[in-house]
Amino acid sequence: MIPLSVPHLNGNEWKYVKDCLDTGWISSAGSYVNQFEQMVADFVGAKYGVACMNGTVGLHISQLLAGVTADDYVIAPNITFIATLNAIKYTGATPILIDVNPSNWQMDLDLLENYLATNTFLKETESGVFSFHTTTQKRLKAIMPVHVLGNMGDIEQLQKIAEKYHLDIIEDSTEALGSYYKKKHAGTFGKFGVFSFNGNKIISTGGGGVIVTDDEELAKKAKHLTTQAKASQMEYIHDEIGYNYRLVNILAAIGVAQMEEFPNLLKSKHKMDEFYRNELNGVGDIEFQQVSKDVSANCWLFTFKTNKMRPLLEFLNANGVQSRPFWMPMNQLQMFKEDIYVTENDCSSKIYENCISIPSSAGITQEQMQEVVTKIKEFFGK
Repeated sequence: MIPLSVPHLNGNEWKYVKDCLDTGWISSAGSYVNQFEQMVADFVGAKYGVACMNGTVGLHISQLLAGVTADDYVIAPNITFIATLNAIKYTGATPILIDVNPSNWQMDLDLLENYLATNTFLKETESGVFSFHTTTQKRLKAIMPVHVLGNMGDIEQLQKIAEKYHLDIIEDSTEALGSYYKKKHAGTFGKFGVFSFNGNKIISTGGGGVIVTDDEELAKKAKHLTTQAKASQMEYIHDEIGYNYRLVNILAAIGVAQMEEFPNLLKSKHKMDEFYRNELNGVGDIEFQQVSKDVSANCWLFTFKTNKMRPLLEFLNANGVQSRPFWMPMNQLQMFKEDIYVTENDCSSKIYENCISIPSSAGITQEQMQEVVTKIKEFFGK
């Protein structure tokens, strides 16, 4: 079976993990944690990085530090992995779901802008000026764009909307390490950016995440909250409710080795994307995710549309090519059905019903990609 997306461990992973084992530094203290944080921050062009257990908890902490409360709304796209919405619910806040653009599959910003113009009002409070929902009177505190599959939307339009409606931007960049908008890296456009190093990402720590920010105080608070809010190095004094969210040294060691390899793996992902697009262009009714000229995407997980998604999915998995359907739209999941869903044509459903992801491992070989293409062409009778 050609796997969908598995780690490529071909660098110093064994060496650095052995160093952790030999020295006994395997938990949340240790030099590799700090090194990994700094490597990620430096790569993306942020001043500070804070490592955590995974991307989900990174999104949770980022919202808490942005001041999101249980009485607030957080805006998010309707097409995303469920971790985005789970993180919003952890704060007690309520999501407002925005349908996606049918071409690039990112949050539909025109739709969002129209909704905010007709359904919100600005009000000055003791804490500042915020947008409030005209019907529920609840505050809209943050917007969480998701760079779906490593692609990116119109970030300048997003920033203008956020500024006009006084929304904090928390970028769900969990799929977007190595993605750029106008040569500026994903995750560096708002108050926080969050990256994931789950096993299916381009590089992995098994499970892990990094929060990035340019705000020193927020970075310090993020590190404080993720380490149980311990206020003394010696005494067990904690000054607020904290979380056991820190990444452990042994996983950070893998992350350091993976970051050393990342530039070459990113080049391989671009070649993979180019190969699949060239080989599958014009095959059956296949349509690709569109990437604007302003975006350099990391090509994380190659996904395309076809009206024959379900039979193709069954055919490929039965013939040794591991493939998966796209994420079910959030508004269709039981726990989010009552939340606001802003849409005109429900593009999310169409994307879900017709999109399939095919093998995209960082270390995928030319022979494997050719086999994937051969099987797809066989299905379509090419």
